[in-house]
Amino acid sequence: MANVTKTASGKWRFQVTVNYKAQVKTFATKAEGYVWEESLKAGKDNKTPSITFGKLLEKYRDEVSVKKKGSRWETIRINKFLNDEVAKIKIGDLTKNTFAEWRDRRLKEVSALSVLREWALLSHCLQIAITEWEYLKDNPMKGLKKPQGQPPRDRIITDDEIDRLCFALNYSNNAILTTITSRVGAAFMFAIETAFRAQEICNLKWSDINDRVAKINDSKTYTGIRSVPLSKAAMAILEQCKGLDKTYVFNINTSQLDSLFRKAKKLVAIDDLHFHDTRHLAITRLASKLEVLELARVVGHKDLKMLLVYYNKAASDLVSKLD
Repeated sequence: MANVTKTASGKWRFQVTVNYKAQVKTFATKAEGYVWEESLKAGKDNKTPSITFGKLLEKYRDEVSVKKKGSRWETIRINKFLNDEVAKIKIGDLTKNTFAEWRDRRLKEVSALSVLREWALLSHCLQIAITEWEYLKDNPMKGLKKPQGQPPRDRIITDDEIDRLCFALNYSNNAILTTITSRVGAAFMFAIETAFRAQEICNLKWSDINDRVAKINDSKTYTGIRSVPLSKAAMAILEQCKGLDKTYVFNINTSQLDSLFRKAKKLVAIDDLHFHDTRHLAITRLASKLEVLELARVVGHKDLKMLLVYYNKAASDLVSKLD
């Protein structure tokens, strides 16, 4: 039972002890004080502000997302989610069932992979609200069953497809890279040699290259500077790029690369192929030359299990190793 006293100003001072911890608060009316007492006894966090989930997401967008590498995409997702009915619910009223209904509804609209991306964003927002802002005590998404995502891609580019794409991109090992299209072809072959991502290739500067080592300063999965040894074939491609630009090696941006690579695929009738699939092929090839820890460091993976997503060597190719 609360210890209630009237203050000199006419307000009501409530002292409530829950779990051997005394808490004191002053209210204008007794009714407010008794509501507070009941909320404490029910285990509800009195620090929970009366804001909607949408407002919480806006705070997360403006204070947390802006500090991330993928801030642009998080901002787009959050802004779109603000129109969802869940965004209108007060954060103190969010339940596991709230997000179960959201999950089931979204799975009818988008792929499981898209739902998982949104799931990670929403859950992290709620976790920050618990650990840093102290708005909530528990994450209502905790323990909720996640949708099954699609299996990792295991698409390997064939030699025939490489030849056809190089033809479509007007690239060869003795080409003069005067057009953006031919530079996309050079980037394509460089990716196969190094396992560089598209953005890493577009951001590569001449100052990042020293002898036969390239340094990546802004990697997606690797903290700090990543050093990548370059094959003779990769060095030959760099030699072709000399004179294109004083700062950037390939002198192209990600939008140009994506657009022209798509056009080349269409021109030579190659379906279901992404530029990122060059990484599968590159890692599979590098795996036969490097030890597993060396490979993880070169391609920028801290979790060795991630290499299994990209490493695709056929069992028939491994038979000779067992002789």
